[in-house]
Amino acid sequence: MKAKFALVLLLVSSATIAGFSQTKSYKNELGFRSDNDAYLAMGLDRYYTNGLFITFRSALNQQYLSPRLNKRIWEAEVGQKIFTPRSAFITDPSYIDRPFAGYLYAGGSLIWLYNSGNTLKTTLQIGTIGPASLAKEAQTFLHENFGFYTPQGWQYQINNELAVNTSMEYNYFLFRSPRKSADFTMASYVNIGNTFTGMGMGLLFRTGTINQLFNSASTNSRITNQPKTDDLSNNKEFFFYAKPMIHYRAYDATVEGGLFSSDKGPSIFDIKPLVFSQELGVTYAKNRWTATFSVIFKSKEIESVAKPDKYGSGAIYYRFKN
Repeated sequence: MKAKFALVLLLVSSATIAGFSQTKSYKNELGFRSDNDAYLAMGLDRYYTNGLFITFRSALNQQYLSPRLNKRIWEAEVGQKIFTPRSAFITDPSYIDRPFAGYLYAGGSLIWLYNSGNTLKTTLQIGTIGPASLAKEAQTFLHENFGFYTPQGWQYQINNELAVNTSMEYNYFLFRSPRKSADFTMASYVNIGNTFTGMGMGLLFRTGTINQLFNSASTNSRITNQPKTDDLSNNKEFFFYAKPMIHYRAYDATVEGGLFSSDKGPSIFDIKPLVFSQELGVTYAKNRWTATFSVIFKSKEIESVAKPDKYGSGAIYYRFKN
């Protein structure tokens, strides 16, 4: 039932895109992303089980940028992530192989997009983990209103702690094929905060109808604001991508409890410091709209009997002028 609901949601979103078409440039972008293990239609409901994010972006005036910069974009986002053990129906704490946990936040970012194809993004998020994240209430609402089972076991979730997290992402453009239908980019990030601390590095491969990274759905940069030169990018992007990464994790409060909390919660675990992930996806963008869907596979993240994690992610964004 959960898988059917998720599939219907994505189909409705895709159908909406087809109903609009204009050829213009737009300054702003608004949209949402939904992560859920149900999108894989495998009957899973565990670990990173649900995420919902609402994002607004706006391009700054490009006339005042340095010659090296193509665009600068600011971004505001609110989001919630929900984590559970092997099931969200736990009647005995001995069955917990990953803590019940939630992360609720609001954040802001600045994105620099260079003519070379390199991109830099800095982010600050402020929020909370624990019962104040409303993860129990959100999951209970979804399950009870869409015909799923009623979750049990949230009394074992990690305790509250104020969350302050920063991150920096840097993409270094490597190579584009002579026909401009495929390219490779080195992707990296660093997280520093009392909820998530770590770093990662990997490779982004794209193939299909692609734009340069300063005007691409890959970097959420198809918005413009008084560009210095005419835009020679493709109006439409349609491409497949793969993004393998290796992650070093120093701390994860959704598994280990609050970094500064003396009482972290009734059930916490150690994390595995090295994790490998693979993301495979498809993206379509034209005029006002972008739609993307991907599947993410991760190696084992927790020092317990927990298994490797996997989930799907779908996003839809709408661009407008003012």
